Amino acid sequence: MIVLRTAKEIDMMRKACQISAEALQLAGESVKPGITTYEIDQIAYRYIKKQGAEPNFLNYNGFPATACISINDEVIHGIPSKKRVLKEGDIVSIDLGAKVNGYNGDNAATFACGVISDEAKRLCDTTRESLYLGIEQAVAGNRIGDIAFAIQSYCEERGFSVVREYTGHGVGTHLHEDPSVPNYGTAGRGQRLLPGMTIAIEPMINMGSKAVKCLPDGWTVKTLDGKLSAHFEHTIAITTKGEPIILTKL
Repeated sequence: MIVLRTAKEIDMMRKACQISAEALQLAGESVKPGITTYEIDQIAYRYIKKQGAEPNFLNYNGFPATACISINDEVIHGIPSKKRVLKEGDIVSIDLGAKVNGYNGDNAATFACGVISDEAKRLCDTTRESLYLGIEQAVAGNRIGDIAFAIQSYCEERGFSVVREYTGHGVGTHLHEDPSVPNYGTAGRGQRLLPGMTIAIEPMINMGSKAVKCLPDGWTVKTLDGKLSAHFEHTIAITTKGEPIILTKL
């Protein structure tokens, strides 16, 4: 069931989304050679708690950390560890969120660890740009397929592939709500976008094949061919005024 939220409810979501964005920024700033993914996770955890919020990923369906931290060929849901030490040239996807007063924020970005290759930078840049192209289509009267097509066409034209198994989603009083927001599809198809919808758009883009696999830990998803993957995400609200509101924008 899709929930349409009032302007007041969207305002209530802003605090959770802003804390989510600030925690992501802090986590991203800590990405450097020699730090562990556990240490990055704790930076995010402490910040979210200090703001009087709760890290909404922690214990979600059993996930054991505040942030999903995925390195290089890991697409999403990487589990932070004291044994995972970042090295020069890694790309590091961090996905996290906060919950305040019953409302959730959710956002992600891929960060460079030191100097990265030109190919890795092009992948990250393309994925980030595709997110904003998708957001441009998130206006009342359009359809989910318009968001999906904008992301897919932009990335595939540049030689990258779009993960199929995982998608964006509604977000509000629950971290994951209807509707599903795929990153691939046909313009003009799918659920019509209505004022009051709050959704997370999150392209997951691979350098090689779109095929992925889940590791035995039950969480970490990697590219099947071992090539790099990038991930960016914003929580947005669809309005009556045309342009969507990016709730997780700093």
